[in-house]
Amino acid sequence: MSEQNAEIEFGKDRAAPPFSPSGTALTRDSLPPPNTKRWVVRRKAEVVAGVRTGLISLEEACRRYKLSIDEFLSWERLLDEHGLAGLRTTRGQQYR
Repeated sequence: MSEQNAEIEFGKDRAAPPFSPSGTALTRDSLPPPNTKRWVVRRKAEVVAGVRTGLISLEEACRRYKLSIDEFLSWERLLDEHGLAGLRTTRGQQYR
């Protein structure tokens, strides 16, 4: 069984809670508040993790945080390509 299949099988048998980039269990209550104005790396990564794990839908995340789909997808791409450092706004130009 491949590693990916093992994860799928594990997920069917037992639902493990998603984890935030900081390693804590991610819940709807631990997501950034809807009125967030200052988007630090951790908060962006938590929203991406929330969408990826199905905790919140992409549409709900965009509506809740007043994001465009393009903005969210750019966070996701930067996170995939450059890790947490890619989400820093002060270094954004370097990674784009």
